Amino acid sequence: MEKKKLLYIGNKLKNRGYTATAIDVLAPKLEKEGFVVRSVSDKKIKAWRMLEMLHTVWKYRKSTSLVLIDTYSTLNFYYAFTVAKLCRKLKLPYIPILHGGNLPFRLKNSPKKSSALFKGAYVNVAPSQYLMEAFKDHGYKNLVFIPNTLQLENYPFLLRKSLQPKLLWVRSFAQLYNPQMALDVLAMLRDKGYDATLTMVGPAKDISFEQCTTRAKKENLPVTFTGILSKEAWIYLSARHDIFINTTNFDNTPVSVMEAMALGLPVVSTNVGGLPYLIESSVEGLLVAPKNVTSFAEAIEKLVQTPKLAQNIALAARKKTEQFDWKVVKTQWITLLSQ
Repeated sequence: MEKKKLLYIGNKLKNRGYTATAIDVLAPKLEKEGFVVRSVSDKKIKAWRMLEMLHTVWKYRKSTSLVLIDTYSTLNFYYAFTVAKLCRKLKLPYIPILHGGNLPFRLKNSPKKSSALFKGAYVNVAPSQYLMEAFKDHGYKNLVFIPNTLQLENYPFLLRKSLQPKLLWVRSFAQLYNPQMALDVLAMLRDKGYDATLTMVGPAKDISFEQCTTRAKKENLPVTFTGILSKEAWIYLSARHDIFINTTNFDNTPVSVMEAMALGLPVVSTNVGGLPYLIESSVEGLLVAPKNVTSFAEAIEKLVQTPKLAQNIALAARKKTEQFDWKVVKTQWITLLSQ
């Protein structure tokens, strides 16, 4: 059977110095499976990006079988909404791929736009059970669960026999992800007498980056800001750290957390969004209440003081990530896209 010709719409900004997103990962993988994939947009200016997305849909309307649309919950929601509206006018089937951890709030606060976008879709792909349940609660039925994917062979597993509070944080610096909390936790651990350090990997998205760097300098906190790193670079860097921290206020199933689990880094994360669906607390990681610095620091202390627990968590987490390996997930994508 001839593979379908796909048009993939998303923020394709990896080559512009931004963190790789789903389109950067999934599009080339689908190409390797024999699909013809055209993907946009890499325009840095948001207005130009929107125009290129719409222009590309129009230009290739007759040669495209299916449109994939990365769908987030904040400003990028309107990219998806507008592109989907054009697809419906052109009678082009489209599939929103649901990424935004705050999408349940979007369903509640923008019901008409959400209904048009998601009910008009061929199907909606949810990469987490969290979003599956949230959409079902709002009456949506055209849903398919396909998890975010990793290529496990690229993530060497390191089992740490003992841990120090050498903390690693990997995310864009945006207030939504609460990077300031990572510094709060670091300061508290050092106040307790731990020789704690923190490395923060990721690009600046808003004022939170300047807030973090200014505070670290003012309080003489041992924080290393690397900026954005290639996947290979931060995986190499991970071997020099013992605990991965995720301080976000809203989330879906962040790939960086999945990657940390695959690498053998015990994860301490806020218990928000899709995280409790990804991590069973005390089994595959430790989950704490959002914005609770004391509980977060205590969870890190628990891992440092109980190396056997940390090892068991690391082993269980790596086992969990096997279900996200591309060798497993690709069959679900091929089945969906070949219908």
